[in-house]
Order: sequence, then C-alpha cells, then structure tokens
Amino acid sequence: MKAHAADAAVVTTNVATERHPLDFLTLTKPRLNLLVLLTTLGGLYLASPSGVPLLLVLHTVIGTALVAGGAAALNQVWERDTDGRMRRTSGRPLPRGRLSVGDSTWFGVLLSAVGLAELAIGANVTAALVAAFTSISYVLVYTPLKIRTSLATLVGAVPGALPPVIGWAAASGRITMPALVLFGIVFFWQMPHFLAIAWMYRDDYARAGIPLLPVLEPDGRRTGHQALLYAAALWPVSLLPAVVGLAGAPYSIVATCLGFAFIGLAVRFARDRSQTNARRLFLFSLAYLTLLWGALVVDRLWL
Repeated sequence: MKAHAADAAVVTTNVATERHPLDFLTLTKPRLNLLVLLTTLGGLYLASPSGVPLLLVLHTVIGTALVAGGAAALNQVWERDTDGRMRRTSGRPLPRGRLSVGDSTWFGVLLSAVGLAELAIGANVTAALVAAFTSISYVLVYTPLKIRTSLATLVGAVPGALPPVIGWAAASGRITMPALVLFGIVFFWQMPHFLAIAWMYRDDYARAGIPLLPVLEPDGRRTGHQALLYAAALWPVSLLPAVVGLAGAPYSIVATCLGFAFIGLAVRFARDRSQTNARRLFLFSLAYLTLLWGALVVDRLWL
C-alpha cells in the first residue's frame, strides 16, 4: 500500500500543475451524469403526463445537474489518492495536481448549494430534500465505504437510484408508490451494470486497494452469480409500472424483451467471465436503461 501511495505521489509531482478551466468541468463527471439527468427527466414526465411547464423542466434539470456535479467533485476529493493509483482515473485533475483539494472542495460545495437552492425555489422543497439526501449519502456514506467493504456497491445503488424520484417530486411535490417503483428499477439495474465494470477493471481496483467483489474473489464466480441474480430480479420489478398505473401492455412487452436479453447476457457472463462478455453486459446495460425509460415515457404520454 505504501508503495502504491509513493507511485501516486511521483505521478502527481512529475506532471504540470497548470490549471485549465475544463478541469472543473471534468470534476463534475459530465458523461456519467447524463444518465442522472435522463432518469430525472423520466421521473418528471411520468409524474405529469398531461405536460410539464418548460420553466419547471429547466429548473429541475439545472438544479439536478448542479447537485450531481457537486457530488461528483466532492467524491473525487475523497478519492484523489485511490484515483491516482488507478490507470483509468490517474489522469483526473486532482491526482495530476492541476487542481488543489481546497479549490475542488469549494467548487463541489458551491455547485451543490446552488443546485439545491435551484430545486427548492424553482421546483419544490421535496425535490430539493431528495436531492440533498442523494448527495449526502453518495459523498459521506458510499464514498468512504468503498475502501472498507464490498457491500458499498449496494449502499451506492441507493443514491444512484434516487434521480427519478427527484424528477417525480419536482412535478408532483410528493413521493408516491410509482416513484418508489422507478427507484426500484434503477436500483436493481445498477447492480449487474456495476458488477460488469468491476470485473473489467478488477486489476485497477485491486491496485487502488478497493475491496470490490472481483478483487476479493478473483475467480469471479460470485460476481457472475450476483450479476445474474440482480438481472433476473430486475425483470419483475420492471413490470411494476403496469401494476401501479404508469404503463400498459406495450411497455410491458418491451420490458420483457429487454429483460430477457439482459438475463441472457448475464447468464453468458456468469458462465464465462471473459472481458468480452463483461463488456457486452456493460454496454447492453446502458442501452437497456435508455430503451426501457424511453418505452415507459412513450407509453405513459402517447399511448
């Protein structure tokens, strides 16, 4: 562990420390947070099928994006040392020394505060409270747990599944059963999605000392079994929108086709834990959520 820390220090000191404005954008993890905004918008429109005022959409999107970006920045402050030991994250602004811890912390806090104010004033207090819980649980609970236990993956799935609840609360001012169903879909979806990532980058996580399941059990049997278990559990959960009145038969057909395809790829990964099968599972998980969310919104709004 000390050797890894020394290597990270060498990387940090051997690179230029010139700061670039785009480094602050990098702190917000814009590509990752596109999924956050996608699920938030889905929750917003699903809660109000008769239409959502454009101003409310803008306030919700801007506020959520700022809170998510602030949480991502604070997450990178926490993880600057482990990021420096991982090949795929060692080029981030903090490990490279292009941004200071102080500047990054204030940037994350400012974004989060402005985002919460935007949601509270432009949408409602309920949406802001859900967003605040999302940010706090991600930064102060999930992030420090990552280096302590593999169960952090389950803990992190909670804030990861809350964005559609933010959208629902922004439109309705309440958290009702349909919002919890949306939460459940994203919660179960995250597990095979992240387990595939963890397997693909298991050497990186091991180098950083992060005890994910593929690091603790290198043969990957439990990783494959759990990916399959959660993919299988996701299918019945994905049908619950029809039960609570959010969707009808067309959506259920799409959800079933996508669910069986997801399960099939998880079965293949569980049997043969190759990089190729892990990557296929990961890539399909991205397509799955996009297509499922699109089918749900289309069914709700136009069918």
